[in-house]
Amino acid sequence: MDLSTNTPETIEYMVDEIKTKLKFMNFGAIKSTNFNSEMYEELRDIYEMVMRKGNFSPREMEAIAEELGRLRK
Repeated sequence: MDLSTNTPETIEYMVDEIKTKLKFMNFGAIKSTNFNSEMYEELRDIYEMVMRKGNFSPREMEAIAEELGRLRK
């Protein structure tokens, strides 16, 4: 996936990958449609950080969830 383009498909891909990697329990709360293109760079930063890291502490997962919540429309 080419992450250099700010498209709804790219946003959907990143959100799905973040959810998969973090194994979020409440998938319904995090939908790609909740993010707009204005927050693309911030979402990409979170995506890249999540993909680099092997595992997460509960506190880190909470912080990521909070940040994703802040980016929502």
